[in-house]
Amino acid sequence: MRLEIESMAYGPDAVAHAEDGRAVFVSGAVPGDVVEAEVLREEKSFLRARVTEVLEPSPDRVEPRCPWASVCGGCPWAAMDRTAQLGAKRDNVVQSLARIGRLGTERAEALVTPVEAPGAPWGYRNKVELAVERRRGRCVVGMHTAGGPGVVKVDRCLLLDADHERLVKAVSGSLSYLANSHALDVERVGIRASRRTGDVEVALWTEPSPFPRAQAAKVIGDATAASSIVRVMTKGPLKARRLAGTERLAGNGWWSERVLDESMRVSAPSFFQVNTLGAERLVQIVMEGLAPTRDDSAMDLYSGGGTFTLPLARRAGWVDAVESYGPAVGDLRRNLGRAGIDNADPVGGDAGREFPDEGADIVVVDPPRAGLAADVVEKISALDARAVAYVSCDPATLARDLARFEEAGRLEPVSVRPVDLFPQTFHVETVTMLRPRG
Repeated sequence: MRLEIESMAYGPDAVAHAEDGRAVFVSGAVPGDVVEAEVLREEKSFLRARVTEVLEPSPDRVEPRCPWASVCGGCPWAAMDRTAQLGAKRDNVVQSLARIGRLGTERAEALVTPVEAPGAPWGYRNKVELAVERRRGRCVVGMHTAGGPGVVKVDRCLLLDADHERLVKAVSGSLSYLANSHALDVERVGIRASRRTGDVEVALWTEPSPFPRAQAAKVIGDATAASSIVRVMTKGPLKARRLAGTERLAGNGWWSERVLDESMRVSAPSFFQVNTLGAERLVQIVMEGLAPTRDDSAMDLYSGGGTFTLPLARRAGWVDAVESYGPAVGDLRRNLGRAGIDNADPVGGDAGREFPDEGADIVVVDPPRAGLAADVVEKISALDARAVAYVSCDPATLARDLARFEEAGRLEPVSVRPVDLFPQTFHVETVTMLRPRG
């Protein structure tokens, strides 16, 4: 079918409409394109299609810098101009707040600022993950293919820091070599690289099973000069994997990064923002919004390894930090100890069950993509806090939670600031400031 592309969805696809009015989600298109598209799937209310020919290119269409952009799933918006990407991301945040958050378009437009873009549009990541599959008896290491299962073999990733983009080829080659002589059951590989500290970590994710530890350490170490090589073991169903343990194969057994004035060590299973410059901007926005003082008691929920806990503790009188993931709790405790910070209490457990009893003057929450549990919204709303900073990586769950805060009646959003931590993709981070109703 011939389609005129209207906008970008919150996802890899663009949006058009068929003659019968149904929405068409189109892969490989940019708003303003006129395309010929092949229908892949037809439902009652929508269709999915892919571009077979660009008949009239959009003014916002660009030639992707990455030669694998059309087949790799890592940068689905790479054919769109950066300014257009930022506009589309803001539109997605506004639409989520207006519809899911029930704030209405006018109010949402007033709340959401233009998207900030710290750093470069390419080479911004400190981490990439490689997929692994067996193909005709051979081990193939690369990136997930766009729009489906499978692995596309690449020799570098242009999203990874430019000083380290060739690590992809080095890791891929070393694993392929090892697989020739060993039953190498690797599920995926994480590569973390810091330009600031020089640390490089290679993490092999496997099941708890026999593994050629010494050989893997030697071959990967020779190929990458990694400062840390670890094995992360998980077990259980594919969609509900559980951490079974971590082994240091060579080097430090951890990776380090500097965020503003703080030095942090991160274990392989723990979450850390993949865009260091972006993480710094999030910290700055949160600190500006909360304006902590030594008279303040602060709360950091879903604290991870301490990205917000450490700078909060430098400014506030006390910080209660709650994190449910065991490796991250360990990282947080070590980072606080190394920083010489003794006015923060790291607690392991669910944010709702371990919600601090003492209350807080200021609060920061940085939950996973699923957002806040309903009981956490209720407990935060019951606090006598003067400000809450909500850091979100998903506009839909943010909007749902803001509707819950509205229903609770005490706190209301006063600003929503999107930050582009993930150029060439649809993902966007936001910092929402909530304050007591006037």
